[in-house]
Amino acid sequence: MSRIVKCIKLGIPSEGLDRPPYPGDLGQRIFEQVSKAAWQEWLAHQTRLINEYRLVLADPKARSFLAEEMEKYFFGGGELAQTSYTPPSE
Repeated sequence: MSRIVKCIKLGIPSEGLDRPPYPGDLGQRIFEQVSKAAWQEWLAHQTRLINEYRLVLADPKARSFLAEEMEKYFFGGGELAQTSYTPPSE
């Protein structure tokens, strides 16, 4: 049976993640408050950040940058790093 969470990002009850997606307190907060759909949106945004900022994930600074962006993406607390991505128009 799926877990339902009130997604902090989407603002609606939705299917929750199966397990914490990230270690530590941040991962636990995401597990408790973020839906699978919102997590998939984050993964797409994270991919754009990695590509546009040419992040090397072996670098601790790059991982720290992504963790800070993840915190801001889901829980606020600052402006997100900008990307040049423009969603396709319908």
